[in-house]
Amino acid sequence: MRYKIGDVAGILGISPDLIRYYEEKGVVSPAKDPANNYRYYDTWDINYLIDCLWYKNFGFGIEQIASMVSEHSYDGLLERLNDKSVDIMSVIRRQELLLQRIRLFCERLETTKSLIGECVLAENAEFIRYINRRNFTYDTSPGIRELTRKWLRYMPFSRRYFEVPKDALAEVRGDYEWGFSLGMHYVEEFGVDIKPPVEHMPSRMCIHSAFKIIGRDQFSAEHIDYIIEYAQENNLKVVGAAFGNLSCSVVEENQPVGYFEVWLPVEQ
Repeated sequence: MRYKIGDVAGILGISPDLIRYYEEKGVVSPAKDPANNYRYYDTWDINYLIDCLWYKNFGFGIEQIASMVSEHSYDGLLERLNDKSVDIMSVIRRQELLLQRIRLFCERLETTKSLIGECVLAENAEFIRYINRRNFTYDTSPGIRELTRKWLRYMPFSRRYFEVPKDALAEVRGDYEWGFSLGMHYVEEFGVDIKPPVEHMPSRMCIHSAFKIIGRDQFSAEHIDYIIEYAQENNLKVVGAAFGNLSCSVVEENQPVGYFEVWLPVEQ
């Protein structure tokens, strides 16, 4: 039995253009009627196209599929399939990490909201970080630009990070710094290098809190004055820079609002 290209497209639910592509790649070899130049496909051609659909559903691209169906030996096919299994495992791992990350993100948002204006003593989880902005000025040196591009690819596992140096904590408009942070779990997962300007930040006893800022460009050290007061009232000595993360940016009553989680290292 012979079938026109439209018939084959209807049987398999694929486009005539895709059938023509596989013909160009030598997957199918329809007979041509010299009288009208129509292509006629036989059952073998349809079988090969079904093979193409089989491999398509493994996630192979059409160029790969054409090669697998028309050129690969038994061993070559097995090698390509094994390579694909590695790729799929990599995708699964990525999706697992994303699922864990979004669940953790939801938990952190709940924690941040509950901590607004509150102070608790807790140890921060260790992490790594680097700085690429001081106040409103970004570091545009080639090394930092390259590092920033690399760390942006770690998102959403990397986080927006800020620091307020210890000597700026008492100033109304003290200096502050921004960059990115990454938890140690992800450092190991992605094989991230820890070398300057990237620094390891150990776990320390801290005052843990959260605050929110309404409006653009309103970030300053004064937003954590209440944490300094809490330390003084409880005879806690501040022993390092305040640091934390932007939890999220949202819109409330038509105003941009930022929610921030903050840690302040202290000693008894």
